[in-house]
Amino acid sequence: MTSTSPVVPRTPAEWDDYFDLRWRVLRAAWHQPRGSEKDDREADSEHLMIVGPDSRALAVGRLHFNTPAEAQVRFMAVAPEAQGRGLGSTILREFARRARAAGATSIVLNARDDAQRFYQKHGFVVVGPAPTIFDAVKHVRMRKKLERPAAGGSRGQG
Repeated sequence: MTSTSPVVPRTPAEWDDYFDLRWRVLRAAWHQPRGSEKDDREADSEHLMIVGPDSRALAVGRLHFNTPAEAQVRFMAVAPEAQGRGLGSTILREFARRARAAGATSIVLNARDDAQRFYQKHGFVVVGPAPTIFDAVKHVRMRKKLERPAAGGSRGQG
């Protein structure tokens, strides 16, 4: 059975699988080399994945902080066979929760054109253009304000 709870990759095999999914979904179709799915922020970021019944990554994502008030989501990827099951939504909600808990007041990301609607459903709004990657993949910059939890509110609601 697939666990829909995000986990942090811990073992070398889990990290390999995590980065492999990022490369397959976000880089391979544009003939980018392995390693291009990583950047210089990996060590100071939070990483989450959701695994399937075979313990293979079905969805992954990364969160880092640009400033104490601004978090950024990067490298969100869901395996094609697992899309539409809410796995990306689960990771995104957990990142928003973690960013809010750390004191961030907003969360930003650069969304591919074909992912804009997904992020809009989660409260993100387009705030401007973002770089086109590989001379082919257009992005827009999106932002979501993180509401402070209500005093005395229930935990676990999101």
